[in-house]
Amino acid sequence: MKIPVSCVGLTVLLAAIFSDFDMAAENRDFGGFSRYARANKEIPIKKKGEKRVVFLGNSITDQWLKYSPEFFADNNYINRGISGQTSYQFLLRFREDVINLNPDLVVINVGTNDCAENTCAFNADITIGNLVSMVELAKANKIKVVLTSVLPAAGFRWNKNITDAPERIELLNRRIKSYAKENRIPYVDYYSSMVSGSERALNPEFTNDGVHPLKAGYTVMESLINPVIKRYLK
Repeated sequence: MKIPVSCVGLTVLLAAIFSDFDMAAENRDFGGFSRYARANKEIPIKKKGEKRVVFLGNSITDQWLKYSPEFFADNNYINRGISGQTSYQFLLRFREDVINLNPDLVVINVGTNDCAENTCAFNADITIGNLVSMVELAKANKIKVVLTSVLPAAGFRWNKNITDAPERIELLNRRIKSYAKENRIPYVDYYSSMVSGSERALNPEFTNDGVHPLKAGYTVMESLINPVIKRYLK
């Protein structure tokens, strides 16, 4: 049967569209698996008696290594923060960036970008559900967990449509703290030591953008988290 020229043209057009779609799909990495793929392969087998700790988080964790590399090097801590990520993405990469590294403990800091709606509309139930799933995965693999508060922020410069950031953050912190208490999981409250003023902002002494800590802010966080880790790993 002879195919009309118009049909041939349509076929070629559709083929091009779907080809571009397939290429785009191949190039997408929503979970961020590629970020640490090589580094994960280069991590040596854990030695007898070695205690290994992974910090899982977003840009607040990611930039920690830049401001305080000695904190990670001196304590044998592994940084697995990825800027911009939400709890949805943490959960996707939890096996590759946590479980497969065979840590004794994981420190999870989640919530800032969920509140900022980086991937979808804010839903505290789903955020907490994602966190609970990560905890359950850790426990199933005999990995201890330390949960931490969301850091304070009066707003998010990249999404100014969010006008209730402090309320969202406080809601998540209440729920994370409650879940930790109910399940006997250590909870580290960064928030109370870093919040400032009636706007419930990140103390300006610790930041230059209202969301991400500077060296002084990380120093405060280290003073809070490190004793908990050391005590929990004994």
